[in-house]
Amino acid sequence: MLYVRGLTREVPPVSPLISTLENGLTVITDPMPHLETASVGVWVGAGARNETEATNGIAHMLEHMAFKGTARRTARGIAEEIERVGGFINAYTGREQTAYYARVLRDDVPLAVDIIADILQNSTFDSEEFAREKGVVIQEIGQAEDTPDDVIFDHLQLQAFPAQSLGRPILGSEERVRGFTREDLIGQVSAYYRAPAMLLVSAGAVQHEDMVRLARQHLGGLKAGATPTPGPASYAGGEYREQGDLEQAHLALAFRGVHAREDELYAMQVYSTVLGGGMSSRLFQEAREKRGLCYSIHAFGASYTDTGLFGVYAGTSGADAQELVHVIAGEMKALAGDVDEDELVRAKAQIRSGLLMGLEQASARCEQIAGQYLTFGRLFTPRELIARIDAVDTGAVKRMAARILASGPLSLAVLGPSAQLASYDKIAARFS
Repeated sequence: MLYVRGLTREVPPVSPLISTLENGLTVITDPMPHLETASVGVWVGAGARNETEATNGIAHMLEHMAFKGTARRTARGIAEEIERVGGFINAYTGREQTAYYARVLRDDVPLAVDIIADILQNSTFDSEEFAREKGVVIQEIGQAEDTPDDVIFDHLQLQAFPAQSLGRPILGSEERVRGFTREDLIGQVSAYYRAPAMLLVSAGAVQHEDMVRLARQHLGGLKAGATPTPGPASYAGGEYREQGDLEQAHLALAFRGVHAREDELYAMQVYSTVLGGGMSSRLFQEAREKRGLCYSIHAFGASYTDTGLFGVYAGTSGADAQELVHVIAGEMKALAGDVDEDELVRAKAQIRSGLLMGLEQASARCEQIAGQYLTFGRLFTPRELIARIDAVDTGAVKRMAARILASGPLSLAVLGPSAQLASYDKIAARFS
Protein backbone atom coordinates (compact mmCIF):
# COMPACT_ATOMS: atom_id res chain seq x y z
CA MET A 1 0.00 0.00 0.00
CA LEU A 2 1.15 3.55 -0.71
CA TYR A 3 0.47 6.50 1.53
CA VAL A 4 0.12 9.74 -0.43
CA ARG A 5 -1.11 12.85 1.40
CA GLY A 6 -3.66 11.04 3.55
CA LEU A 7 -4.92 8.81 0.75
CA THR A 8 -4.23 5.10 1.18
CA ARG A 9 -4.84 3.10 -1.96
CA GLU A 10 -3.29 0.64 -4.32
CA VAL A 11 -1.35 2.34 -7.11
CA PRO A 12 -1.17 -0.12 -9.99
CA PRO A 13 2.42 -0.64 -11.09
CA VAL A 14 3.35 0.41 -14.57
CA SER A 15 4.41 -2.72 -16.41
CA PRO A 16 5.93 -1.84 -19.78
CA LEU A 17 6.67 -4.75 -22.10
CA ILE A 18 10.25 -5.29 -23.27
CA SER A 19 11.65 -7.19 -26.25
CA THR A 20 15.10 -7.30 -27.81
CA LEU A 21 15.57 -7.74 -31.56
CA GLU A 22 18.20 -9.95 -33.12
CA ASN A 23 20.48 -6.97 -33.74
CA GLY A 24 20.31 -5.89 -30.08
CA LEU A 25 17.74 -3.08 -30.35
CA THR A 26 15.48 -2.92 -27.30
CA VAL A 27 11.77 -2.26 -27.82
CA ILE A 28 9.83 -1.02 -24.80
CA THR A 29 6.09 -0.39 -24.93
CA ASP A 30 3.87 1.14 -22.25
CA PRO A 31 0.23 0.87 -23.39
CA MET A 32 -2.27 3.44 -22.08
CA PRO A 33 -5.54 2.14 -23.57
CA HIS A 34 -7.59 5.20 -22.61
CA LEU A 35 -5.55 7.46 -24.91
CA GLU A 36 -6.06 8.16 -28.59
CA THR A 37 -2.54 9.51 -29.01
CA ALA A 38 0.89 7.98 -28.66
CA SER A 39 4.42 9.15 -27.97
CA VAL A 40 7.16 7.21 -29.72
CA GLY A 41 10.86 7.75 -30.03
CA VAL A 42 14.34 6.34 -30.36
CA TRP A 43 16.79 7.03 -27.55
CA VAL A 44 20.51 6.67 -28.25
CA GLY A 45 22.88 5.98 -25.37
CA ALA A 46 25.36 8.62 -26.48
CA GLY A 47 25.50 12.39 -26.28
CA ALA A 48 27.91 15.25 -25.76
CA ARG A 49 29.98 13.17 -23.34
CA ASN A 50 30.86 10.83 -26.21
CA GLU A 51 32.88 13.49 -28.02
CA THR A 52 36.50 14.54 -28.25
CA GLU A 53 37.68 18.12 -27.87
CA ALA A 54 37.89 18.34 -31.66
CA THR A 55 34.34 17.04 -32.17
CA ASN A 56 32.65 18.92 -29.32
CA GLY A 57 29.14 19.73 -30.53
CA ILE A 58 28.96 17.00 -33.18
CA ALA A 59 26.22 15.02 -31.38
CA HIS A 60 24.02 18.11 -31.36
CA MET A 61 24.92 18.92 -34.97
CA LEU A 62 23.95 15.38 -35.98
CA GLU A 63 20.61 15.75 -34.22
CA HIS A 64 19.94 18.85 -36.36
CA MET A 65 21.08 17.27 -39.60
CA ALA A 66 18.87 14.21 -39.11
CA PHE A 67 15.91 16.35 -40.15
CA LYS A 68 17.55 17.79 -43.25
CA GLY A 69 16.72 15.10 -45.75
CA THR A 70 17.06 11.40 -46.42
CA ALA A 71 17.27 9.27 -49.53
CA ARG A 72 13.43 9.17 -49.50
CA ARG A 73 12.42 12.53 -48.03
CA THR A 74 13.49 16.14 -48.34
CA ALA A 75 13.82 18.32 -45.26
CA ARG A 76 10.54 20.00 -46.12
CA GLY A 77 8.96 16.65 -46.86
CA ILE A 78 9.76 15.38 -43.36
CA ALA A 79 8.03 18.39 -41.80
CA GLU A 80 5.03 18.28 -44.11
CA GLU A 81 4.48 14.54 -43.78
CA ILE A 82 4.29 14.53 -39.99
CA GLU A 83 2.24 17.72 -39.83
CA ARG A 84 -0.18 16.46 -42.48
CA VAL A 85 -1.47 14.02 -39.86
CA GLY A 86 -1.38 16.62 -37.07
CA GLY A 87 1.72 15.10 -35.51
CA PHE A 88 4.77 16.62 -33.84
CA ILE A 89 8.39 15.54 -34.20
CA ASN A 90 11.51 16.81 -32.48
CA ALA A 91 14.83 15.78 -30.96
CA TYR A 92 17.26 16.78 -28.22
CA THR A 93 20.85 16.12 -27.24
CA GLY A 94 21.88 15.52 -23.64
CA ARG A 95 25.24 14.82 -22.09
CA GLU A 96 24.78 11.03 -22.09
CA GLN A 97 21.91 10.43 -24.53
CA THR A 98 20.22 11.75 -27.66
CA ALA A 99 16.52 11.38 -28.42
CA TYR A 100 14.37 11.55 -31.56
CA TYR A 101 10.67 11.47 -30.76
CA ALA A 102 7.19 12.14 -32.11
CA ARG A 103 3.64 12.44 -30.86
CA VAL A 104 0.84 11.31 -33.15
CA LEU A 105 -2.67 9.89 -33.22
CA ARG A 106 -3.17 6.16 -32.75
CA ASP A 107 -3.42 5.33 -36.47
CA ASP A 108 -0.29 7.30 -37.34
CA VAL A 109 2.18 5.44 -35.12
CA PRO A 110 3.54 3.43 -38.10
CA LEU A 111 4.27 6.69 -39.94
CA ALA A 112 6.08 8.13 -36.92
CA VAL A 113 8.29 5.04 -36.61
CA ASP A 114 8.97 5.09 -40.35
CA ILE A 115 10.09 8.75 -40.31
CA ILE A 116 12.24 8.40 -37.19
CA ALA A 117 13.88 5.25 -38.55
CA ASP A 118 14.45 6.95 -41.91
CA ILE A 119 16.20 10.01 -40.49
CA LEU A 120 18.39 7.85 -38.24
CA GLN A 121 19.55 5.48 -40.97
CA ASN A 122 19.22 7.24 -44.31
CA SER A 123 20.14 10.89 -43.80
CA THR A 124 22.10 12.18 -46.78
CA PHE A 125 23.84 15.07 -45.00
CA ASP A 126 23.48 17.21 -48.10
CA SER A 127 26.27 19.79 -48.35
CA GLU A 128 23.96 22.77 -48.91
CA GLU A 129 21.70 21.76 -46.05
CA PHE A 130 24.79 21.21 -43.89
CA ALA A 131 26.11 24.70 -44.59
CA ARG A 132 22.72 26.26 -43.78
CA GLU A 133 22.29 24.24 -40.60
CA LYS A 134 25.72 25.23 -39.36
CA GLY A 135 24.43 28.79 -39.50
CA VAL A 136 21.31 27.80 -37.56
CA VAL A 137 23.34 26.10 -34.82
CA ILE A 138 25.67 29.11 -34.60
CA GLN A 139 22.56 31.26 -34.11
CA GLU A 140 21.47 28.87 -31.37
CA ILE A 141 24.87 29.23 -29.67
CA GLY A 142 24.54 33.01 -29.88
CA GLN A 143 21.07 32.90 -28.40
CA ALA A 144 22.29 30.76 -25.51
CA GLU A 145 25.17 33.16 -24.85
CA ASP A 146 22.64 36.00 -24.70
CA THR A 147 20.66 34.11 -22.04
CA PRO A 148 22.73 34.33 -18.84
CA ASP A 149 20.50 32.08 -16.72
CA ASP A 150 21.08 29.40 -19.37
CA VAL A 151 24.73 29.77 -20.37
CA ILE A 152 25.88 30.08 -16.75
CA PHE A 153 25.38 26.34 -16.35
CA ASP A 154 27.84 25.69 -19.18
CA HIS A 155 30.42 27.76 -17.32
CA LEU A 156 29.67 25.91 -14.10
CA GLN A 157 29.96 22.53 -15.83
CA LEU A 158 33.36 23.50 -17.21
CA GLN A 159 34.65 24.45 -13.76
CA ALA A 160 33.41 21.17 -12.31
CA PHE A 161 34.81 18.97 -15.10
CA PRO A 162 37.61 20.85 -16.90
CA ALA A 163 39.45 19.45 -19.91
CA GLN A 164 36.99 16.59 -20.39
CA SER A 165 33.90 15.96 -22.48
CA LEU A 166 31.51 16.14 -19.52
CA GLY A 167 32.58 19.73 -18.94
CA ARG A 168 32.17 20.98 -22.51
CA PRO A 169 28.98 22.68 -23.77
CA ILE A 170 26.48 20.48 -25.57
CA LEU A 171 26.16 23.00 -28.41
CA GLY A 172 29.91 23.24 -28.96
CA SER A 173 31.54 26.49 -30.07
CA GLU A 174 31.14 28.57 -33.22
CA GLU A 175 34.68 27.65 -34.28
CA ARG A 176 34.08 23.92 -33.87
CA VAL A 177 30.72 24.02 -35.66
CA ARG A 178 32.17 25.87 -38.64
CA GLY A 179 34.88 23.22 -38.94
CA PHE A 180 32.62 20.15 -38.93
CA THR A 181 32.65 17.97 -42.03
CA ARG A 182 30.26 15.45 -43.48
CA GLU A 183 32.75 12.75 -42.45
CA ASP A 184 32.40 13.87 -38.82
CA LEU A 185 28.65 13.22 -38.99
CA ILE A 186 29.10 9.85 -40.65
CA GLY A 187 31.72 8.88 -38.07
CA GLN A 188 29.40 9.76 -35.19
CA VAL A 189 26.60 7.64 -36.65
CA SER A 190 28.91 4.73 -37.36
CA ALA A 191 30.42 4.71 -33.88
CA TYR A 192 27.38 5.34 -31.68
CA TYR A 193 24.14 4.68 -33.58
CA ARG A 194 24.28 0.93 -33.08
CA ALA A 195 21.32 -1.23 -32.14
CA PRO A 196 22.51 -2.44 -28.70
CA ALA A 197 22.89 1.18 -27.57
CA MET A 198 19.44 2.24 -28.81
CA LEU A 199 15.87 1.94 -27.57
CA LEU A 200 12.55 2.24 -29.37
CA VAL A 201 10.20 3.46 -26.65
CA SER A 202 6.49 4.15 -26.99
CA ALA A 203 3.61 4.94 -24.67
CA GLY A 204 -0.07 5.66 -25.09
CA ALA A 205 -2.26 4.18 -27.83
CA VAL A 206 0.19 1.42 -28.76
CA GLN A 207 0.41 -2.37 -28.64
CA HIS A 208 3.68 -4.13 -27.97
CA GLU A 209 3.42 -6.71 -30.74
CA ASP A 210 2.77 -3.92 -33.25
CA MET A 211 5.82 -1.98 -32.05
CA VAL A 212 8.06 -5.05 -32.26
CA ARG A 213 6.84 -5.64 -35.81
CA LEU A 214 7.48 -2.00 -36.75
CA ALA A 215 10.92 -2.14 -35.14
CA ARG A 216 11.86 -5.21 -37.16
CA GLN A 217 10.54 -3.63 -40.33
CA HIS A 218 12.19 -0.24 -39.97
CA LEU A 219 15.08 -0.67 -37.53
CA GLY A 220 16.08 -4.28 -38.03
CA GLY A 221 18.92 -3.15 -40.28
CA LEU A 222 20.71 -1.18 -37.59
CA LYS A 223 24.25 -2.38 -37.01
CA ALA A 224 25.02 -4.55 -34.00
CA GLY A 225 28.21 -4.31 -31.99
CA ALA A 226 29.51 -2.33 -29.04
CA THR A 227 29.95 1.43 -28.91
CA PRO A 228 32.96 3.28 -27.42
CA THR A 229 32.74 4.09 -23.71
CA PRO A 230 33.80 7.54 -22.49
CA GLY A 231 36.52 7.78 -19.86
CA PRO A 232 35.66 8.27 -16.19
CA ALA A 233 34.75 11.76 -15.03
CA SER A 234 37.08 13.69 -12.75
CA TYR A 235 35.55 16.45 -10.63
CA ALA A 236 37.86 19.42 -10.02
CA GLY A 237 36.08 22.65 -9.02
CA GLY A 238 37.11 26.21 -9.78
CA GLU A 239 35.78 29.66 -10.63
CA TYR A 240 34.53 31.57 -13.68
CA ARG A 241 33.57 35.25 -13.50
CA GLU A 242 32.45 37.56 -16.28
CA GLN A 243 31.25 41.08 -15.55
CA GLY A 244 29.26 41.65 -18.75
CA ASP A 245 26.67 44.37 -19.28
CA LEU A 246 23.89 42.85 -17.19
CA GLU A 247 21.49 44.28 -14.66
CA GLN A 248 21.66 41.20 -12.44
CA ALA A 249 24.42 38.99 -11.16
CA HIS A 250 23.66 35.40 -12.13
CA LEU A 251 25.26 33.05 -9.65
CA ALA A 252 25.62 29.26 -9.85
CA LEU A 253 27.64 27.21 -7.40
CA ALA A 254 28.02 23.47 -7.01
CA PHE A 255 29.81 20.61 -5.32
CA ARG A 256 30.38 17.02 -6.33
CA GLY A 257 26.99 15.27 -6.17
CA VAL A 258 25.61 11.75 -6.39
CA HIS A 259 25.89 9.55 -9.46
CA ALA A 260 22.76 8.00 -10.92
CA ARG A 261 23.39 4.47 -9.67
CA GLU A 262 23.93 5.31 -6.00
CA ASP A 263 21.29 4.39 -3.43
CA GLU A 264 21.75 7.87 -1.94
CA LEU A 265 20.26 9.41 -5.09
CA TYR A 266 16.86 9.61 -3.40
CA ALA A 267 18.27 11.30 -0.31
CA MET A 268 19.84 13.90 -2.60
CA GLN A 269 16.48 14.51 -4.28
CA VAL A 270 14.79 15.06 -0.94
CA TYR A 271 17.65 17.25 0.29
CA SER A 272 17.48 19.34 -2.89
CA THR A 273 13.74 19.86 -2.44
CA VAL A 274 14.05 20.85 1.23
CA LEU A 275 16.87 23.25 0.44
CA GLY A 276 15.54 24.92 -2.70
CA GLY A 277 12.82 22.95 -4.44
CA GLY A 278 9.69 25.05 -3.94
CA MET A 279 8.10 28.11 -2.40
CA SER A 280 8.26 26.58 1.07
CA SER A 281 11.92 25.58 0.72
CA ARG A 282 14.55 27.07 2.99
CA LEU A 283 16.30 29.12 0.33
CA PHE A 284 13.10 30.54 -1.16
CA GLN A 285 11.78 31.53 2.24
CA GLU A 286 15.01 32.97 3.61
CA ALA A 287 16.54 34.58 0.51
CA ARG A 288 13.43 35.80 -1.28
CA GLU A 289 10.55 36.04 1.15
CA LYS A 290 12.37 37.23 4.29
CA ARG A 291 15.27 39.22 2.83
CA GLY A 292 14.15 40.12 -0.69
CA LEU A 293 17.57 39.28 -2.12
CA CYS A 294 16.42 37.66 -5.35
CA TYR A 295 13.48 36.85 -7.58
CA SER A 296 14.65 33.39 -8.63
CA ILE A 297 16.55 30.82 -6.59
CA HIS A 298 16.57 27.04 -6.65
CA ALA A 299 18.69 24.01 -5.81
CA PHE A 300 19.46 21.40 -8.44
CA GLY A 301 21.08 18.01 -8.85
CA ALA A 302 22.57 16.50 -12.01
CA SER A 303 23.39 12.81 -11.84
CA TYR A 304 25.42 11.01 -14.50
CA THR A 305 26.45 7.37 -14.75
CA ASP A 306 29.61 7.81 -12.68
CA THR A 307 29.47 11.26 -11.09
CA GLY A 308 27.14 14.13 -10.30
CA LEU A 309 26.72 17.77 -9.34
CA PHE A 310 24.67 19.38 -6.62
CA GLY A 311 24.24 23.12 -6.57
CA VAL A 312 22.23 26.29 -6.30
CA TYR A 313 21.34 28.94 -8.89
CA ALA A 314 20.14 32.47 -8.14
CA GLY A 315 19.82 35.83 -9.84
CA THR A 316 20.40 38.94 -7.72
CA SER A 317 21.77 42.48 -7.79
CA GLY A 318 25.50 43.04 -7.60
CA ALA A 319 25.00 44.78 -4.26
CA ASP A 320 23.14 41.81 -2.78
CA ALA A 321 25.28 39.01 -4.21
CA GLN A 322 27.57 38.68 -1.20
CA GLU A 323 24.72 38.51 1.31
CA LEU A 324 22.99 35.95 -0.88
CA VAL A 325 26.10 33.74 -0.85
CA HIS A 326 26.11 33.97 2.96
CA VAL A 327 22.46 32.85 3.03
CA ILE A 328 23.09 29.90 0.71
CA ALA A 329 26.11 28.75 2.71
CA GLY A 330 24.24 29.19 5.97
CA GLU A 331 21.23 27.16 4.88
CA MET A 332 23.35 24.36 3.41
CA LYS A 333 25.35 24.11 6.62
CA ALA A 334 22.21 24.33 8.79
CA LEU A 335 20.67 21.35 6.97
CA ALA A 336 23.67 19.24 7.92
CA GLY A 337 22.74 19.81 11.56
CA ASP A 338 18.96 19.89 11.67
CA VAL A 339 16.01 18.88 9.48
CA ASP A 340 12.44 19.51 10.52
CA GLU A 341 10.08 16.54 10.13
CA ASP A 342 7.40 18.75 8.56
CA GLU A 343 9.69 20.02 5.79
CA LEU A 344 10.75 16.43 5.12
CA VAL A 345 7.09 15.43 4.71
CA ARG A 346 6.47 18.34 2.32
CA ALA A 347 9.54 17.53 0.23
CA LYS A 348 8.68 13.87 -0.16
CA ALA A 349 5.09 14.76 -1.08
CA GLN A 350 6.38 17.07 -3.84
CA ILE A 351 8.58 14.34 -5.29
CA ARG A 352 5.88 11.66 -5.07
CA SER A 353 3.24 13.84 -6.69
CA GLY A 354 5.61 14.86 -9.48
CA LEU A 355 6.33 11.21 -10.18
CA LEU A 356 2.68 10.15 -10.21
CA MET A 357 1.51 13.18 -12.22
CA GLY A 358 4.15 12.39 -14.82
CA LEU A 359 2.65 8.94 -15.30
CA GLU A 360 -0.47 10.58 -16.72
CA GLN A 361 1.46 11.80 -19.78
CA ALA A 362 2.66 9.44 -22.47
CA SER A 363 5.69 11.59 -23.33
CA ALA A 364 6.79 11.72 -19.68
CA ARG A 365 6.48 7.93 -19.44
CA CYS A 366 8.73 7.52 -22.48
CA GLU A 367 11.32 9.85 -20.96
CA GLN A 368 11.28 8.01 -17.65
CA ILE A 369 11.47 4.58 -19.27
CA ALA A 370 14.35 5.55 -21.57
CA GLY A 371 16.32 7.19 -18.77
CA GLN A 372 15.94 4.22 -16.45
CA TYR A 373 16.77 1.58 -19.03
CA LEU A 374 19.80 3.36 -20.47
CA THR A 375 21.17 3.96 -16.98
CA PHE A 376 20.25 0.75 -15.15
CA GLY A 377 19.34 -1.77 -17.85
CA ARG A 378 16.02 -2.28 -16.05
CA LEU A 379 12.83 -0.41 -15.15
CA PHE A 380 11.46 0.62 -11.76
CA THR A 381 7.78 0.52 -10.90
CA PRO A 382 6.19 3.61 -9.31
CA ARG A 383 5.71 1.54 -6.15
CA GLU A 384 9.46 0.84 -6.01
CA LEU A 385 10.43 4.47 -6.58
CA ILE A 386 8.00 5.81 -4.00
CA ALA A 387 9.20 3.26 -1.47
CA ARG A 388 12.76 4.54 -1.96
CA ILE A 389 11.62 8.13 -1.50
CA ASP A 390 9.57 7.26 1.58
CA ALA A 391 12.59 5.50 3.10
CA VAL A 392 14.52 8.80 3.26
CA ASP A 393 14.45 10.09 6.84
CA THR A 394 15.83 13.20 8.52
CA GLY A 395 19.10 11.41 9.27
CA ALA A 396 19.62 10.60 5.57
CA VAL A 397 19.01 14.24 4.61
CA LYS A 398 21.48 15.51 7.22
CA ARG A 399 24.10 13.01 6.07
CA MET A 400 23.59 14.08 2.47
CA ALA A 401 23.91 17.76 3.42
CA ALA A 402 27.19 17.03 5.22
CA ARG A 403 28.45 14.86 2.34
CA ILE A 404 27.82 17.58 -0.26
CA LEU A 405 29.71 20.21 1.74
CA ALA A 406 32.65 17.84 2.22
CA SER A 407 32.65 16.50 -1.34
CA GLY A 408 35.43 18.57 -2.80
CA PRO A 409 36.31 22.04 -4.06
CA LEU A 410 33.56 24.53 -4.80
CA SER A 411 32.58 25.12 -8.42
CA LEU A 412 31.46 28.72 -9.00
CA ALA A 413 30.21 30.66 -12.02
CA VAL A 414 29.15 34.31 -11.93
CA LEU A 415 27.86 36.44 -14.81
CA GLY A 416 27.14 40.13 -14.37
CA PRO A 417 28.06 42.70 -11.71
CA SER A 418 30.18 41.00 -9.08
CA ALA A 419 32.68 43.63 -7.91
CA GLN A 420 31.27 43.44 -4.37
CA LEU A 421 31.45 39.65 -4.30
CA ALA A 422 34.27 38.21 -2.20
CA SER A 423 37.14 36.21 -3.66
CA TYR A 424 36.72 32.57 -4.57
CA ASP A 425 38.75 31.44 -1.55
CA LYS A 426 36.65 33.49 0.86
CA ILE A 427 33.41 32.21 -0.66
CA ALA A 428 34.65 28.61 -0.52
CA ALA A 429 35.58 29.13 3.14
CA ARG A 430 31.96 30.05 3.90
CA PHE A 431 30.92 26.50 3.02
CA SER A 432 33.56 24.75 5.12
